[in-house]
Parts: sequence; C-alpha cells; structure tokens
Amino acid sequence: MVTVEFAPSLRRHVECAAQTVPPGTLRRVLEAALLAAPELAHYVFDDQRSIRKHVAIFVNQQMVLDRVCLDQTLAADDRVLVIQALTGG
Repeated sequence: MVTVEFAPSLRRHVECAAQTVPPGTLRRVLEAALLAAPELAHYVFDDQRSIRKHVAIFVNQQMVLDRVCLDQTLAADDRVLVIQALTGG
C-alpha cells in the first residue's frame, strides 16, 4: 500500500489522518486518499484537477515537478507527502 500524508498546514483546514491506498498513478493515489476528506480536495487540486501552485507533492522525498499529468506510477511502500508550498521574502 502507498502511504499519503497531509502536512499540518493543510490539516488545519480539514483534518485528515495519513491514508494507505492501493498503488497506482499519483493521480489515482491522491484521489483515493482524498476520499477520506473530500473537503480537502479543493485545497490540493484546482478546477482543472491539476495540483494548485501553493501545494507541493513529494514522493519518497522527491518533489513532483509536473502538476498536470500526475501519471507517475507508485508502488507499494511508496510515501507521498502533500504540503502547502510557502513563498515570500
């Protein structure tokens, strides 16, 4: 199973414990994890179902750069972290 965790900065809006979901594409994994907290989906995805600019996704500590396709295949034991990307100066 793939583990998907949502950072505290996102969980402050909608509580969602870490989820374990079947392997598949990154999109499928994220969609499955968000079934536990559907209200959180609009914080993660935009209206085109791309990852929002203020959200960063890491797979096994590697940042995902493609916010649109999300077709990277994940295997059992992979870990996904969804965080709020912060910018500023």
